[in-house]
Amino acid sequence: PLMSASLTPRKRTTSQCKSEPPLLRTSKRTIYTAGRPPWYNEHGTQSKEAFVIGLCGGSASGKTTVARKIIEALDVPWVVLLSMDSFYKVLTPEQQTLAASNDYNFDHPDAFDFDLLTNTVRKLKKGKSVKIPVYDFTTHGRQKEWKTVYGASVIIFEGIMAFADKSLLQLLDMKIFVDTDSDIRLVRRLRRDITERGRDIEGVIKQYNKFVKPAFEQYIEPTMRLADIVVPRGGGNMVAIDLIVQHVHSQLEEVRDVTLSHASLASAHQAQPLPQTLSVLESTPQVKGMHTIIRNKETSRDEFIFYSKRLMRLLIERALSFLPSQVHIVQTPQGEDYEGKAFLGKRITGVSILRAGETMEPALRAVCKDVRIGKILIQTNQDTGEPELHYLRLPKDISKDHVILMDCTVSTGAAAMMAVRVLLDHDVQEEKIMLVSLLMAEMGVHSVAYAFPQVKIITTAVDKTVNDLFHIVPGIGNFGDRYFGTDAPPDWSDEEMDEPSY
Repeated sequence: PLMSASLTPRKRTTSQCKSEPPLLRTSKRTIYTAGRPPWYNEHGTQSKEAFVIGLCGGSASGKTTVARKIIEALDVPWVVLLSMDSFYKVLTPEQQTLAASNDYNFDHPDAFDFDLLTNTVRKLKKGKSVKIPVYDFTTHGRQKEWKTVYGASVIIFEGIMAFADKSLLQLLDMKIFVDTDSDIRLVRRLRRDITERGRDIEGVIKQYNKFVKPAFEQYIEPTMRLADIVVPRGGGNMVAIDLIVQHVHSQLEEVRDVTLSHASLASAHQAQPLPQTLSVLESTPQVKGMHTIIRNKETSRDEFIFYSKRLMRLLIERALSFLPSQVHIVQTPQGEDYEGKAFLGKRITGVSILRAGETMEPALRAVCKDVRIGKILIQTNQDTGEPELHYLRLPKDISKDHVILMDCTVSTGAAAMMAVRVLLDHDVQEEKIMLVSLLMAEMGVHSVAYAFPQVKIITTAVDKTVNDLFHIVPGIGNFGDRYFGTDAPPDWSDEEMDEPSY
């Protein structure tokens, strides 16, 4: 059915075709994009699993080149490229001795850790983050530090044995075999192993004749019959790549049709009462007065900062009141017992959504001794209008912590939803996440509460509407610009600035 797909050229919707997709980190063998779809169903999970493409072919057949061409032509922000080379088994000392003399067979199915590989692809397909081993071809072992990879809309998995395992094969939605002439593959292998892996020409040829060529004939070439499409000549075959891309686009469009966007999700719930997970600071004359000052466009920057900080302190203290506690009896200096309260939990961690959320860190540090701080940078793609994850630094062992997620304003809720999803990917429990914000729009409140019904939402005020530029109305303006003293061009919206505040 793939071969009958229409060859009508597609109109590109973003500018990423001109460069690589935004990346958190890159290496020669594994790349992954900065970001993931933030749209989820009522359970806080993606409505449909990621689309997984399996790329199989002989050694040096051009699988990685084909994968990169597909990524470039797909022109979507959420694509993961996963290499089978990362999943070689750790060699025993005896096997390392054989590898040093080119007598170990790296081209046999037994050389790969298929259990780890299958579990990794399965988790990625479900939208979860995973840790990927980094294989060192010089020492024939795994490096100490593994890479964290996030789920995406499309996962491209490439390797010589991509079709060799039945469990793995069942996870592939599309199977592509890259067919390249054996002489070309040998030349490429010689160039790669000598320049990148420190091998000598005699050793490469010995290994090729003893293991690589027989493995291709016995294990790889026979799996060509399992492929949905065969790509002759590798990355130079743009007709085949365009055909593949069009089929993937059609699958992604089906996903978008059945998935609620943040806007449609919020509008569907706009008429409902505000959720019970929302806590709004009591509108005392003090709070109302501070809002009057910071909302006033004539307020000076110094006053804006001063009164924002006062509100932040009240907000953080309100958030701490929702942490679990237990009775704790202490003895006073007079020798009397006092029945008090103590925090019932392992640790509190603050995570700020850059850049505006960072302004709330001093207030958190002022009331929480030794609190750990993490940071997440989320920015909107100017072409697609969707948020993308660009930077992430979280403390280690965050999974057992109570997390206070900080952003100064929440409009549509898209950035907050993505940030919550990242925390869940790091095994933070949903009920231990508190989203704190100075100001929120009803749309953002409904969006976050609908996707993550166990997340506690705490704010000082909720405004009714969001305008066409996704600004909160009546709102507070661009918090980051007013706080840091930076000015935005008049035709830019908040989503187009450094300020990742929705």
